[in-house]
Formats: sequence, C-alpha cells, structure tokens
Amino acid sequence: MKHFAHRRHLTARPVIVALAAAMALTASGCAKSEDDAANKSDSSASAADAGQKVVTPKPGSKGCTIAAYGGKKLDLKNATVGFSQSEKEANPFRIAETASVKAEASKRGLKLLTANAQSQFSKQISDVQDLLAKGADLLVIAPLNSDGWEPVLKAAAAKKVPIVTIDRKINATACKDYVSFIASDFVDQGKRAADQMIEATGGKGEVAILLGAAGNNVTTERTRGFKDRIKEKAPDLKVVFQQTGDFAREKGQQVTEQLIQSKPGIKGIYAENDEMGLGAVAALKGAGKKAGDVKIVTVDGTRNAVQGIVDGWISGVIESNPRFGPLAFQTLDTFTQGKEVPQDVIIEDGAYDAKNAKSDIGKAF
Repeated sequence: MKHFAHRRHLTARPVIVALAAAMALTASGCAKSEDDAANKSDSSASAADAGQKVVTPKPGSKGCTIAAYGGKKLDLKNATVGFSQSEKEANPFRIAETASVKAEASKRGLKLLTANAQSQFSKQISDVQDLLAKGADLLVIAPLNSDGWEPVLKAAAAKKVPIVTIDRKINATACKDYVSFIASDFVDQGKRAADQMIEATGGKGEVAILLGAAGNNVTTERTRGFKDRIKEKAPDLKVVFQQTGDFAREKGQQVTEQLIQSKPGIKGIYAENDEMGLGAVAALKGAGKKAGDVKIVTVDGTRNAVQGIVDGWISGVIESNPRFGPLAFQTLDTFTQGKEVPQDVIIEDGAYDAKNAKSDIGKAF
C-alpha cells in the first residue's frame, strides 16, 4: 500500500482538467493499472477545493451524452439544482459532503434546493419528488439505499431531468435512469483495510466486521473487498463475527460491547466507517481495554478517527473523500453543454496510519 502523502496531491488545479482526462480515458477505452492511473491523474488535476482526484472511469464504463440520455442542453448558470442528502448530518462524512455541494453551488452562483431525508428512505423518495415539483432542472442525489428508486426515476424521466448520484449507487441503468455515478472504489477500500489489518495483527488471529447499513452497495463492496483480501493474503486471520452497526457510532459501540462478551479473544475489528470504529473504541475503553489491545481499522478519514491513530486506539484509516461538490457540478456542466461524461467515475482515496496520522490530520474532515 502506498503511503498517504504520496497518494494525495492537494494543489489547486481546475477540476475540469480531471474530468476531461477521465472522459478521454473513456473515449480511448484503454485499461490502466492503479499505478498508471495514479500517475496519469498526478499530471492532470485534482478537484481544487475538494482534494478529490479522478483516477479513471470504471473499467468498461461507457460515456453518456444529452442526446443519448434524452435531455436538453441548458446553461448551468441559469438552472436550478436539487440536492438530496440521505442521512442525518451528525455524521462528519455527511456534514462535509453537504458543505461541499453548497459551497460549490455558491461559488458558481447557482440556485440550489436542498433536502435531508434524516436516514429515512421513504422521506428521501418524497424529498426528491418535492425537489422536482419545486422546479429542479438537475439533481444530485446521495442515495440512502440502492434499490427502490423507480418512482423518482420515472418522475425525473418525465421532466427530462438529469441525475448525478454520489457516494452510493442506484441500481438502475446508466445513461437512461441517471447520467453518472461518482464515488470511491469500495471494493478497493475493503482490500486496503484488510492490508492494514494484516499488518496490524501479523496476519493471525480472530477478527470481527462492523458492517455498514444494509441495502446499499457500499456495505456489500467494502465487505467483499476485505474478505477477499484476507482469504488471499492471510488465511490464518479468521473473520469470526460480523454484525451491522448501521454506520452509526452508538450502534457500533453496542455491537462491540456484545462482541467483547461473546468473543473475548478478538484480535481486530474492521469498522466499515469511522463512526462505528469510534463506537468500538468507546466500548473497548468501557471494558477496561488498553489502546492497541484490539486492532481497529476503519474507513472514511474523519479527524476524530485520525486522532484515534495518534492516540493509539486505531491502527489505520482508509480515506473515503466526501467532498463531491466540484466534481458533481463539473459533471453536470459538461453534460448540459452536450459533451460526453463517464457513466461511472472512480476517485482516488488516500490512507492514514501511524506514520502520517499526526502530520496529515489537517487533511481529514
């Protein structure tokens, strides 16, 4: 695994270059290794204010145009954009995600309508329908679940409103039901978390997984990546417990308290987001454990989790960058001008460990 400081480049270069590079890769159909892609994006650009960098469109991903989608050209400056947030903003990831979208809309002088589903899927469906009723010409959606979007997709299609989804995927047809999906490589995040767990535990012992919320691709893919890597590289590291913590700190703490009782010899905990990992830390402290007794690896990159590395309670954190605003709006801008955009865009994420947590904590959100 590459050191975080070598993977992240926060120079302020325009996001349009990164998107153009991604579209060029789509058009060429060239397959790139992760290292090649990283080197390519080093020479292109990052999302200036976001720290997000396009690695490559998803292998095999096609492009999407307004002509193919069935929409109409428009000037983004004169459009109304609707943003639907899925979860309660007690979670630092959601706070940073919403702030990024609002900041980019403000920077561009756009009219932005926002809604928060408060972690209720039925509310998110009605929220998006309400955004359409209020005149949204374009939609940016951070989905709570991957399934169940048919009412929204039908309503948006009737009004020819383009949709960009971020962070979580909608199970629908790209360039028909939505334009682009922009997110991290969640399978790769799981694999890299496994690499950190193998290093922390020596590749032997019993470990547990605090699963994210059910019903979305993030949980499924982070779990698959972790288990596949463990099976491949550390067969003596056994996953003996897994239970959902719903991406919530309180639930992560409750599940870890149960874990300590049922599996007192547990050597490591893989939490599929930082909030659950911090809940696990609270549970371990409450049980009288010392920092480092149980190795914890998490995914997100919040300041509290990175501080947990500095304090010795967390072994490693895989970043999942939530600052989607610049790239989401650039995608919409490019698309509404009639140009092609990738249907699936993968961004590059860094990582934190004991080597860089103290020096790089300022980059966390």
